[in-house]
Amino acid sequence: MKLTRRDALALGLGATAASFLPFRAMAAADEAIAAFTGGAAVGADGITITAPEIAENGNTVPISVDAPGAVSIAVFAAGNPTPGVATFNFGPLAGSQVASTRIRLAGTQDVVAVAKMADGSFVQASSTVKVTIGGCGG
Repeated sequence: MKLTRRDALALGLGATAASFLPFRAMAAADEAIAAFTGGAAVGADGITITAPEIAENGNTVPISVDAPGAVSIAVFAAGNPTPGVATFNFGPLAGSQVASTRIRLAGTQDVVAVAKMADGSFVQASSTVKVTIGGCGG
């Protein structure tokens, strides 16, 4: 096979375009978080996310989120094609504002939890999970 200048240029442009894909996924997560918060400022205290540091399989990654006094908690996987994972709503009779589930991760990425507190403020926490086998087609 003979590589022409046109082929080399096409390969170079394709590689450049592919290098921007993770940034686009992160931008989608930021947009999803902004939609949940309505663009409000986000604090850092009052929420705890528990996730494994290393997940052997991205198909079932256990996470737990604890946000005392929260009305709603949203979980986002920043590197997934669709970053929104789950939203948990708590009523006035909820005994505690804790949620746990198993999520699917496409690869090593940040898992972000954002909680809307009873006073209308928002708090956020994140945890990086290293995935050895991808869950979304990996």
